[in-house]
Amino acid sequence: MSVKTFKCEAIAGGKGEGPALVSDEAICFYLVEPDTGTMIEQRHVLEGRSLAHTALVAHAGKGSSVVQMDGLFKIAMKGKAPAAVILRNPDPVFVSALLVMEIPSVYNVDEEFYSYVRDGDSVVVDADGGTITVERR
Repeated sequence: MSVKTFKCEAIAGGKGEGPALVSDEAICFYLVEPDTGTMIEQRHVLEGRSLAHTALVAHAGKGSSVVQMDGLFKIAMKGKAPAAVILRNPDPVFVSALLVMEIPSVYNVDEEFYSYVRDGDSVVVDADGGTITVERR
């Protein structure tokens, strides 16, 4: 087992943990099925996978503020939102949705993190403390 910690900056405060779910494609929460948290966007790298209770490593967001907020609100109300979000390229729409829904989220992460983290790694995001801890078994 190995454990590695990376520095980051908070978007929305708090602490969240879960298995890493890594996407190098932009995310639109409106294209996530609310009852299961499953990505339904066709041909997306995460198609058929659930975002629920994960540490979502997202490249960026896509879509208008209305669809991002509506989509995230619906999955959060069903208890299927990510436990935390690590955002590589923050944009105002994605960031606003994370802030309003109070999902622990960070950006400005050490670049090494993106080549290190893998799907399924155990990840703890401490937005208040400015750290991401990755545990690999």
